[in-house]
Amino acid sequence: MAVATALSLSPLAACGGGSSGSGDAKSLTMWTFKQSHVAALKNAAAEFKKQTGITVTVQAYGPDDAYTTKVQAAAKTHDLPDVLEVHSDGEDLALGATGIARDISKEVGSDWSGLYQKGVQTSGTVTPAKYKESLPADSKSHGVTEGQRFSVPLTSGTFGIVMGNKKALAAAGITKPPASYEEFLADLRATTAKDPKNGGVSLGLKVKATGLTWVLQPLAFGELGTDRYHALFGKDASGDFSSPNGRKVLGQYAQLQPYWMPGTQSLDIDAADQAFAQGKSAWDIGGTFTLAFLEQNGMNPDDVMAFGIPGPQGGAVPKPALGPLALTGLTVSATSSHPKNAEKWMKFLAQPSVASQFAKDATEVPSTELGADAASVMGATLADMTKAFAGTPETTYDPSLNDFRPGNYDQDSMAEILADLTPLKQKSVDATGKAMAKLENSFWATAK
Repeated sequence: MAVATALSLSPLAACGGGSSGSGDAKSLTMWTFKQSHVAALKNAAAEFKKQTGITVTVQAYGPDDAYTTKVQAAAKTHDLPDVLEVHSDGEDLALGATGIARDISKEVGSDWSGLYQKGVQTSGTVTPAKYKESLPADSKSHGVTEGQRFSVPLTSGTFGIVMGNKKALAAAGITKPPASYEEFLADLRATTAKDPKNGGVSLGLKVKATGLTWVLQPLAFGELGTDRYHALFGKDASGDFSSPNGRKVLGQYAQLQPYWMPGTQSLDIDAADQAFAQGKSAWDIGGTFTLAFLEQNGMNPDDVMAFGIPGPQGGAVPKPALGPLALTGLTVSATSSHPKNAEKWMKFLAQPSVASQFAKDATEVPSTELGADAASVMGATLADMTKAFAGTPETTYDPSLNDFRPGNYDQDSMAEILADLTPLKQKSVDATGKAMAKLENSFWATAK
């Protein structure tokens, strides 16, 4: 979820002349990679047909790599659907660059974009920053033009959400979310003492970037605040990961070592979440998008306690908020014979009443602004997750901001080093900080 799927496709030669997969002007086809969205989308499609007479056929292909293969094959034969659900602000721009996604910038006015949460209203747009990222010839979005728009958001959320099994927590005397990182560590100590085998925390650390982006970075922001957090990735050795600030946050992160679920370093994200749903861990770290997956795997959302990664006591931001991101979006294929109807369907999904029902059916946060009714619409646990969004610009960790890093920064190689600290426990805090700073310096030295 943290890395958008990149499609290595050749540009379509004749974008307007292909088949859309829809038989007539009163039918559309939509593809999604999210099985948990299918029922919700079909319910919305039934209401859409009542109101417009247009039938929308929803088809799911998963997992992500199978979906990518399906889209690649359909692009070559010009047999794409009318609408595609995509990973926002990555996959959508790649599809636009290859001519697969239609530019809808002229169609999405303020009356449409204004329906979304403020933080995601421009999702799918080639902003100046996104355009800059597209300039290298090897960029997946190379060839896009500033101001183009290739998707509108469907779901939003964030990562860095901690979930606890209420029954396991209650058995250890825990009945409320921790107020600080130190309290979180104490709670972990309590659950593992109560159940040494199943009382730990799971995280899909086979995808090593989860440790870096879902835990360390928001934790470091809470400890250091914006400027000193950004300095961890800077050129100045006085503030990078080898500095006292860097070693401090690495030491805080390493305190999780005794509490990892056995074998968590070999689990991908889905497997870690499944382990939590099966009672093999008392805690799980994921995102707002995790709850629907847990429900699919037999866990009642009401049995989950959810909260954002808490800040350390005495940190610069003791109660950090987590900035919401557009997670998935909707794009019109360039080969659709009925783009206006496709856009009508996408705008329909953005209506508050429709988005509210989608939230209930999919157990996921919609990108539409639901206002004061959000908690009652989404249910208590999902609403608790969205409380992590509440903050000021100064107190919010925003994972979408990356301009303080070199343009060639690679989070995966940085995460490989961090994994040696924990959970692998092969390097000390000092050695890890020096290795991360050295790698960061190499990025700056070769950045264009």
